[in-house]
Amino acid sequence: MPDSPPLHWLDPMEDFPPLAQAWGSQTPAPGLLAAGMDLDVARLLKAYRHGIFPWFSQGEPVLWWSPDPRMVLHTADFKLHPSLKKTLRHFTRQTNAEVRFDTAFDQVIQACAGSRRAGQNGTWIVPAMVRAYRALHKAGHAHSVETWVDGQLVGGLYCVAIGRALFGESMFTRQSDASKIALAALVAFCRANGVEMIDCQQNTRHLASLGAREISRDAFVAHIAAARAQSPPTWEFLPLYWDALLNRPAPT
Repeated sequence: MPDSPPLHWLDPMEDFPPLAQAWGSQTPAPGLLAAGMDLDVARLLKAYRHGIFPWFSQGEPVLWWSPDPRMVLHTADFKLHPSLKKTLRHFTRQTNAEVRFDTAFDQVIQACAGSRRAGQNGTWIVPAMVRAYRALHKAGHAHSVETWVDGQLVGGLYCVAIGRALFGESMFTRQSDASKIALAALVAFCRANGVEMIDCQQNTRHLASLGAREISRDAFVAHIAAARAQSPPTWEFLPLYWDALLNRPAPT
């Protein structure tokens, strides 16, 4: 394995280094840009505005990343597989099932932190991250998408939004397809509100199966710069948003 390049440690009053300084594909940690400092709201917003996100494990310093290429989901390219479409049709016809936004952010992020992914012994959503994104939620820039059945939270996700720039973070499920329902709802919301792209950060087979693909970091940053300058949508999920996704005529 190649030796690690020098790691840039941030000083308290310092901006992030240029993205071109992120570690490359031949290094042990492709996309690693810098380390250090805290996760206050101002620093998090500055990071996201420039295509940077935090990702670290318990006991590590804060690590800042900007991979190239970047995995994104163009909302127009979302692949609604027949099985999920059938699930959504059933879900939307139930009187005891609904999608909500921002009614249980704390529960969602705690559930995401408690999830275990294949090949991981722990979670990257460490207590410092939970506190940071709760603060970002209170500031109006982090949102939860929640799947509810019979009054119970059964799945969901949380994301970061600046203007019409949207950054997906993590998902969880307690019932079959509940997290996929939340993601489909987010896509439907995005399509209805002119949000063209959801940042997925890292390439996975699951994301690729849903239509996500890699783009260059330069293209991603250019998109973020334009989208973040647009006025934010109203973070409310309306049932009529399902209609375009499920090819149903909108109610008159």
